[in-house]
Amino acid sequence: MEPVLFYGVPQGCSFGSIVALEWLGLPYRLCRITHDTPKDLFAQFNPVRQTPVLLLENGTALTESAAILQHLANRVPERRLGFAQGTPEHDRLNETLAYLNTTFFSAFAPLWASYDMEKNPPVQEMLRAMGREKVAKAHKELEAMMARREWLVGNTRTIADAYFIGIARWATFHGVAEPRAYPRIHAHIQRLEADPAVIFAHAIEEERPATSSGGFKGHVALEDLRSRLAA
Repeated sequence: MEPVLFYGVPQGCSFGSIVALEWLGLPYRLCRITHDTPKDLFAQFNPVRQTPVLLLENGTALTESAAILQHLANRVPERRLGFAQGTPEHDRLNETLAYLNTTFFSAFAPLWASYDMEKNPPVQEMLRAMGREKVAKAHKELEAMMARREWLVGNTRTIADAYFIGIARWATFHGVAEPRAYPRIHAHIQRLEADPAVIFAHAIEEERPATSSGGFKGHVALEDLRSRLAA
């Protein structure tokens, strides 16, 4: 069977891995992970119980977005979603992925944490205020980084752009980071949102009819994948 990507809903950062798979045209399947997914079973594939997870053909489970995206890009180097190890472009890609995976991603952490504080309104509001400040700072930094770039890592799209669109949408979800304040980021998001792979990924998450322009072969249940997991 083809590799299987475990993706999380709602609003999972695994969204970017779906986009990358579509851009690459690789044959793949998807496994949907929700709050109702049996945690003990999912832990057999990823002990930290987070998505994304890419189950490879040999039964190895690869975790963490940056590792999965680099793995996928290296499978089809001619698509140039990544770069050869040791090149300046590869270094810049790693630099950008690291920034997105730490500073940009973590800026939203207080906003997500605030949902668990409904019974403590003062703490909830403190977390929301902290999140708004952190997200604004991260957007300001990224806006400056994009001053001389058409895409996040230069003049061609890469796995960094796929990962970015999966987490950039959180600003709208939380109602923070006024788009007009960051015109370069806003324009980049608008371009990505019009991309067929991104439209497909949204439809998959929302369980609407979805037309793949890549190699999507359908969904598979988590229970049916246990036998594929390497010892």
